[in-house]
Amino acid sequence: MNIRLEETKDFREVENLTREAFWNVYRPGCTEHYVLNQFRTNPDFIPELDFVMEEDGKIIGHVMFSKAEMMLDDGTVFPSWTFGPISIHPDYKRKGYGLKLLKYAIEKAKEMGIGLLQMEGNYEFYKHAGFDLAGKMKIHYHAEPRDAEVPYFLAQELMPGYWGNREGTYCPPKGYFVADENPEAFEAYEATFPQKEKAFQPGQLPQFCQSCGMPLTRIEDCGTNAEGSTNFDYCQYCYRDGKFLQECTMDEMIEHCAQFVDEVNKNMPRPMTEEEYKQMMRGFFPMLKRWRK
Repeated sequence: MNIRLEETKDFREVENLTREAFWNVYRPGCTEHYVLNQFRTNPDFIPELDFVMEEDGKIIGHVMFSKAEMMLDDGTVFPSWTFGPISIHPDYKRKGYGLKLLKYAIEKAKEMGIGLLQMEGNYEFYKHAGFDLAGKMKIHYHAEPRDAEVPYFLAQELMPGYWGNREGTYCPPKGYFVADENPEAFEAYEATFPQKEKAFQPGQLPQFCQSCGMPLTRIEDCGTNAEGSTNFDYCQYCYRDGKFLQECTMDEMIEHCAQFVDEVNKNMPRPMTEEEYKQMMRGFFPMLKRWRK
């Protein structure tokens, strides 16, 4: 086994590896390979922490790191860092390779003076690399209520005392959303790879319609593209045959969705009033693809 810095000649091989590693894992299909493709020229990218892992001369793993920011409760910005995607070829998963690669990279990050890491991932895996729930450190996730326990949002202080007793909110680097912000470019890039079937699978992160926020759990929930294929971003009530079924503003969509608060309350630990539901949507909807600025 050998771990070294990624080189230009590795780019396509690593992107294909990333696609294979993430396909249908967290969502139907994946975008992580495109994030990597675009991120190498991003000013937040850290080339000194861009590693590949080789076994018998074959690249079987990859991880990259990025600069990030925390917005403290007093309104100031605090420097932080994140990593990912981290990829291990499917043939080598569950054999300890991922943990070895991550621990190696974290040690290199410490040597560079990186003080704090946050990331989204599986706690049961990442706890072995020193991560814990970020909420325990009073670090909130931008896409969840402040008082929510977010089981997939993790953090680790690499330099003792770096974070101290601060409190703030983390948002992933903007470059991580490149596929959502440039869907046509992503589709053109994705078309250069062999076709693979998207599917809902157990263990994926919750998927929501990127227009109305409706949970998407089955193919039947999804809308359709112009040629009739499944659109995994939007529900059947918002999107059909490649078009939105209603032309409206975000505020108008919130008003429309608020009439279904009784249905939503069936799955809530505490019933919400219509106004509470609207307020929740006002915080959530700006992060949906249709309404993202």
